[in-house]
Amino acid sequence: MRRVSMATRDELVGAVRQRYIEGGRAEKARILDEFVAVSGFHRKHAMRLLRNGSPAARSGPRPERRIYDDAVREALIVLWEASDRICGKRLKMLVPILVEAMERHGHLHLKAEIRTRLLAMSAATIDRALREVRDIAGGPRRRRSTASTALRRSVPIRTFSDWQDPPPGFVEADLVAHSGPTARGSFIQTLCLTDIASGWTECAPLLVREQKLLSEVLTELRRFLPFQLLGFDTDNDSVFLNETIRDYCLDAGIEFTRCRPYRKNDQAFVEQKNGAVVRRIVGYRRLEGLEAAAALAQLYSTVRLFVNFFQPSFKLAEKARDGARVRKRYHLPATPCQRLMGNPQTPASVRAKLAQIAAQLDPVRLLSDTRAAQQRLVAIADRLSTSDSAVAEPALDQFLSSLRIAWREGEIRPTAKPKTKQKRERRRPDPFAGVTHELRGWFEEGPWQTSRELLARLQSEYPGKYPSLLLRTLQRRVKIWRKEKAHEMVFGTTSSAAAFQAMTE
Repeated sequence: MRRVSMATRDELVGAVRQRYIEGGRAEKARILDEFVAVSGFHRKHAMRLLRNGSPAARSGPRPERRIYDDAVREALIVLWEASDRICGKRLKMLVPILVEAMERHGHLHLKAEIRTRLLAMSAATIDRALREVRDIAGGPRRRRSTASTALRRSVPIRTFSDWQDPPPGFVEADLVAHSGPTARGSFIQTLCLTDIASGWTECAPLLVREQKLLSEVLTELRRFLPFQLLGFDTDNDSVFLNETIRDYCLDAGIEFTRCRPYRKNDQAFVEQKNGAVVRRIVGYRRLEGLEAAAALAQLYSTVRLFVNFFQPSFKLAEKARDGARVRKRYHLPATPCQRLMGNPQTPASVRAKLAQIAAQLDPVRLLSDTRAAQQRLVAIADRLSTSDSAVAEPALDQFLSSLRIAWREGEIRPTAKPKTKQKRERRRPDPFAGVTHELRGWFEEGPWQTSRELLARLQSEYPGKYPSLLLRTLQRRVKIWRKEKAHEMVFGTTSSAAAFQAMTE
């Protein structure tokens, strides 16, 4: 059936709408049948048109439906920046904690209605409200030696499905290399530990790949863990699979296990944190030396608190396979601290300690300290001068006010920005240094002359001194002169000094 035009449709709706509203059940059914037969619309769509009228009458914004105004959106942007730009589903779970913490430290003063609307926003609404902000705000492997067969057999294998529901204290461990574009030489690596039950993550730098040093760093990390280390699961890297680490775990009463070779999914918990925490915070620059290791350790001392207390994460609840399709269901996003507090296997003393620490933490100050530590690390990694590497930390009030407009500048994490390219300086002497003014005079006499014509004239004036290989150099010089000439014709002025400086560089 041929459909009616939009204008005809609106006229037809206006003609029968009043009769449809006032008619009885049988009359409405008859009018609806006729309207569907004439217009060709779906019956449900036709019912909506006859009840509500033409969409043209409702065009434009409907302010009565707008619940979240600009004030709510501005407050949401501040909370999003203070959470280090996490997604809406994670931010939804963090908003009550973050609002309470920022108000407690005097960083946020919300009216009652704005606070109520912020807490009522769904994750989808948060993502829609931040969509424009995110758009504006949005860088040959060496073969390792393998452990002996006897040693490998002494360490049992644990797969992803073997974890079930362990108590806090069973962690997965992995190394993240900060080698930059090349893996040659010595570089720093990050030891990352992730608790299976809660997602609690601890990171520390390793200056070199050495098993004794790894055991010492592991001892230090155990001091920061809020729970006792019960299990240590690693990949098949030789820095883990050796007698030193095996005997260390035996002496400390730690269950030492390993994943299957070439099966990264067996270590999905820590592999997720390698990207979501280490790479997101540190980036992909090459880090080497004691100074970089100290700066990285200082960065992790702040990041551990921000990530574990103010960064909600997802946790897989169940996974079912239906043929080739895999369906996954996740728990609601929660911070590692929340998961530890809500875990019935967590001791009461651990809960009390976590509650005491959480009450003293300021998320804005932690984020400000993280940004400053990232800036220092970038300065060291990019080998800037001493004056450039001195980072001036902004005042807390200044940093808080910057969160309102930080999204306009795009990426703000120093470690995510590309390395500043060094300005290229001229290494060879200028071949036209002695005749620059003469060439410029010829160009002023006839700006339409080509570079080839100017070079030919120069070769006739100075035979054998300026070969044809210099044509490309002269073309670049003339291009600058033409740009300066065009600027002078349009604006009436020219910057000769700047043009001459650019020409001689």
